[in-house]
Amino acid sequence: MLSVKNLVVLVTGASSGIGLACARIFAQAGAKVILSARRLERLDALAQELKKESNTDLYMLPMDVTDRLQVESQLNSLPEDWFKIDILINNAGLSRGLDKLYEGDIQDWEEMIDTNIKGLLYVTRSVVPGMVKRGRGHVINIGSLAGHQTYPKGNVYCGTKVAVRAISEGLKQDLLGTPLRVTSVDPGLVETEFSKVRFRGDEDRAQGVYQGLTPLTPEDVADTVFYCATRPPHVNINEVLMMPTDQSGSTLVYRQP
Repeated sequence: MLSVKNLVVLVTGASSGIGLACARIFAQAGAKVILSARRLERLDALAQELKKESNTDLYMLPMDVTDRLQVESQLNSLPEDWFKIDILINNAGLSRGLDKLYEGDIQDWEEMIDTNIKGLLYVTRSVVPGMVKRGRGHVINIGSLAGHQTYPKGNVYCGTKVAVRAISEGLKQDLLGTPLRVTSVDPGLVETEFSKVRFRGDEDRAQGVYQGLTPLTPEDVADTVFYCATRPPHVNINEVLMMPTDQSGSTLVYRQP
């Protein structure tokens, strides 16, 4: 098992859900964690919370991954102690709406593409060259079951997660001959703010997604991310597809009557 103690870990979308859970598990293991998200107030609260739980260094990085110039500026101006990122967890992502393609909201499409694909690319492009130069690093992308199986009205969101899967595979190919590792962790139903964001704050509709079943938790996904990051250096977990026991596919879910 590889120790992450004192390694620098950058987590995007760290203010809630899977990102928050990843930040917590790495901080508790002694990693130096860069907490990145758009909401500075949430990052402040998270930093205070994690400082009480773990005796490790934290750095807050307010950043909108969809803004290429901001991403480049923020990552290129990190303090010396934080500049050499060892593990990048590309977690920032979202879904908007649930519509038939020909009835879809184009602004929703733009937001999903800009965040899930372009944002991931911007951060990766800024971080990975340093990893290659130093001869160490691990990129972990949070994908989705939606990148393996489409579902009705999920069209564009599914397309963005197929892209994440392909980008992960392509990056691994491009890094062949280096010690760098690339992993895609692709969960099914996870109870986070995901559905609340998709339905723009409609709590009842969001809760209905998980009604009658036991979904994955953010901690379940973070535990898998941590497992992948702590394998011996010669082991690369390329892809993990995980679902709750109550799910066996994008449209196959068992709900208690």
